[in-house]
Amino acid sequence: MKLNAMGLPAQFSHAFKEQADLFRTLGHPARIAILSILRDGEQCVCHLEAKLGLRQSYISQHLMVLRDAGLVEDRRDGWNVFYRLARPQIRRLLDPLGTPNGTRPPRQAVSTAAGDCPCPKCARRRTKRAVTTRTVRSTNA
Repeated sequence: MKLNAMGLPAQFSHAFKEQADLFRTLGHPARIAILSILRDGEQCVCHLEAKLGLRQSYISQHLMVLRDAGLVEDRRDGWNVFYRLARPQIRRLLDPLGTPNGTRPPRQAVSTAAGDCPCPKCARRRTKRAVTTRTVRSTNA
């Protein structure tokens, strides 16, 4: 049997290297927070910025690492770039991890009001909510 540098049979080394690369990519709290937000669907960078309270350039650097690892995909719409999970299995990987003390991290690392986010997606939600609120108020009057 031929062994590689890790002392493993050659047929196993590729699979273990891919897994090690995945865990290396997930080894940063900002990346896990980004993936946590993306579990709920496609988001633009400004939305991630508002949710996490981090600089756009810092988030973009981590998104590049996630994209290079094949964990996220992007889509351009005018000035906005939207990101989504490229591999739905990541949801299943993140959910049971929890934290060392046995608690689960929140679904979104930092929860801010949608009003803090200037992205078109949140603007549509604010508009829709305002219309619904006005409709409810006028119906109750």
